[in-house]
Amino acid sequence: MKPDLGKIRHAGGIISLALCFLSAAAYSTASRAAPVEAKKHTLDSVRARIESLRRDMSKTEKSKQDVSEQLRATETAISDTNRRLQQLAQERHAVEEKLTALQAQIKRLEQQTSAQQSHLAQLLNRQFISGDADALSILLAGRDPNFIARDQYFLTQLSRAKADLVQQLRTTVSERQHLTAAVLEQQTQLTEIARREQESRSQLQMRQQQRAATLAQLAERLRGQKTEIARLRRDEQRLTNVIAALAAAARKEAAKVVAREAAKAAGTKKTATQPKVGAGNTASPPSESPVSPGKSSAARSYDPGQVSGAFSALRGRLRMPVSGQIVSRYGSARAEGGTTWKGLFIRATEGEPIHAVAAGKIVFAEWLRGFGNLLIIDHGNDFLSVYANNESLLGAVGATVTAGQSIATAGNSGGHPDPGLYFELRHRGRAFDPLKWIGTR
Repeated sequence: MKPDLGKIRHAGGIISLALCFLSAAAYSTASRAAPVEAKKHTLDSVRARIESLRRDMSKTEKSKQDVSEQLRATETAISDTNRRLQQLAQERHAVEEKLTALQAQIKRLEQQTSAQQSHLAQLLNRQFISGDADALSILLAGRDPNFIARDQYFLTQLSRAKADLVQQLRTTVSERQHLTAAVLEQQTQLTEIARREQESRSQLQMRQQQRAATLAQLAERLRGQKTEIARLRRDEQRLTNVIAALAAAARKEAAKVVAREAAKAAGTKKTATQPKVGAGNTASPPSESPVSPGKSSAARSYDPGQVSGAFSALRGRLRMPVSGQIVSRYGSARAEGGTTWKGLFIRATEGEPIHAVAAGKIVFAEWLRGFGNLLIIDHGNDFLSVYANNESLLGAVGATVTAGQSIATAGNSGGHPDPGLYFELRHRGRAFDPLKWIGTR
């Protein structure tokens, strides 16, 4: 049987037409793939920039840690200097009290001296009136021997009293001069020490300001880098979504072209079957969107209200440890994200006295990274109060304190941007809300 050339030519034409349509579809897909490749290249550039910023951030964080170590030495030295200055002020006060007492004593000695001088003048006058005759002259005068013996005894006692009184006056004046000179010398020495200590503290504060300025610059640089990374991550996600959408659109359009042209070339039967294949290929993928980090469940608030003991009885009666404004509260989110405040940050004037909220014993008093000059008081029954970011620590480990006693001064040690006090209350190591224990006044 001879082949039907007409049918062969007809079939060949259909195949050629289908190949043309497939070529056109391939060209359409390639043309749509071009911008996708361009976008991918841009995405690679963005990711490279993010990686570069990460490396820069690591270097900046390392620099910040190095400066923090330098701050530790500076702030510790400032705390020691302030403590010495306070001790010096106490010594000066003691010297001033001693000087006041000595001046009162000197005044009494002056009054005594005046009385002694008056008495001495009377003695000298009586001696002058009585004369200074010797025993032979008295005997030759022919007076009564009893009177002569009495006058001789009187003159002897008068001379002896005069000599004793003169010696007492000399001793009193010498002692007064010696004590006055010693006090003045000690006061001059204390004044000189105070001047040197003040000069040292000024130098240390200048160094602290320089370190703080460096920390501020590094912190600003870190904030800028973090902001840029966050922006680049958003850009990256948006670009990823665009690429996914472009790729999906290209696949969908190519599938439509193939299905439409193949249906025309293959006839009615292919028209019935091809759309199903096309439909399978053209289903739009789920839209991609930036994945937001899941919100962590808030930690359950701990409150040791059922614990017995002396400190527990103070619930609602504690006083604020420093006068100032509460700018961060227990349980609120920290600005840097990821964590919450475990206590209060109270903005206060630098140098403002920090008071113990209750009686207890100091168990920690030194510099600690992130907290600066830190002081912790043990109140018994596993209760602790924590005082951080202080300018100076006035108490030492092992010292007992009373409620309201000054234990430190407010500052911004540890690299905190604002002066004030970071304050926590803890029970068995767990922080709880101080505001529930502080009385409202």
